[in-house]
Amino acid sequence: MSPQGIPMRALFSTVLTGILVLVGCGQTGEQAAQGASKPELVATSTRPEDDPASLLPAHAYTLIGPHEVDGRQGVAAEGDMRWVSGSTTLSCYDANWNLVATNGSPFDEGYERKVNHIGDIDVYQGEVYCGVELFEDGVASNIQIAVYDGETLKLRRTFPFDPESGQDECSGIAVEPETNSVWMCSWTATGRYLYRYDLTTGAYLGRVQLHASPQWIQGVAAYEGSLYLTADDGDADFGEPDHIYRVTIPEGATHATVALERTLDDVTLQGEIEGLTFTDDGEMLVLYNRGARIVLGMPSGFYDGYDHEIHEVFSYRVDERA
Repeated sequence: MSPQGIPMRALFSTVLTGILVLVGCGQTGEQAAQGASKPELVATSTRPEDDPASLLPAHAYTLIGPHEVDGRQGVAAEGDMRWVSGSTTLSCYDANWNLVATNGSPFDEGYERKVNHIGDIDVYQGEVYCGVELFEDGVASNIQIAVYDGETLKLRRTFPFDPESGQDECSGIAVEPETNSVWMCSWTATGRYLYRYDLTTGAYLGRVQLHASPQWIQGVAAYEGSLYLTADDGDADFGEPDHIYRVTIPEGATHATVALERTLDDVTLQGEIEGLTFTDDGEMLVLYNRGARIVLGMPSGFYDGYDHEIHEVFSYRVDERA
């Protein structure tokens, strides 16, 4: 007898029946799986590691010098004009970095949802594109694409981002006219993707996963068929430099491999890298902040010898690599 008073023969029969049922279910599951649709395997014409040139820097960069500005977030250039964004400001400069115009309250009009932060910016046909959001203690919400007039610095229109994208922060934005795209990047863990929107309609077009993705992406810019990313991945407490990366995204791709483009070891003092852009006459402009300690993406106290944060745009001449 079994411990529960059930005859052993009956118990054995019951267990055997259960095993057969489970086996039958497994066979049915396999048959169902065979009939289910499966995604096609991704075919690649080349592997990045088999094409070393694709993983090398595309250009050589020579430091020209820094220019102190009044914003800590982003920089954009078109023609002879330059634009700089602070977290809550927009400014316009001429080619010699003389201040031409400033908007110290860019969120006062035109927004249906509260925002308080601008990241890296871009400019296209006289309009300044900004990724804006409500940013508090490292957490973002109400992400939008905002377009400002390049001369008056007044808001013209906004496009909401698509929550289905999974993006939870916007640290920078880039316009790529060649593909009629606006690209958004993120400073948080969702920064392993770049998010694409239609330049004309503002419609969400999908995201591209970055392989070997940089950490703490701060800015993005389009240049000669590639996207360039700044990453605040050096620890300023130890004097570690930040970096610029490059990624080329084929049309329709859902993933792309990132290459290290430039180590920023020649700035005044290691601090926090922010936005970048390229000028029409062959310069790369990179915005860097120094002096302030950064905690959860927000300035919090100062390093020794500083009582305020200094914002500098570093200009580099861009040359073809030998």
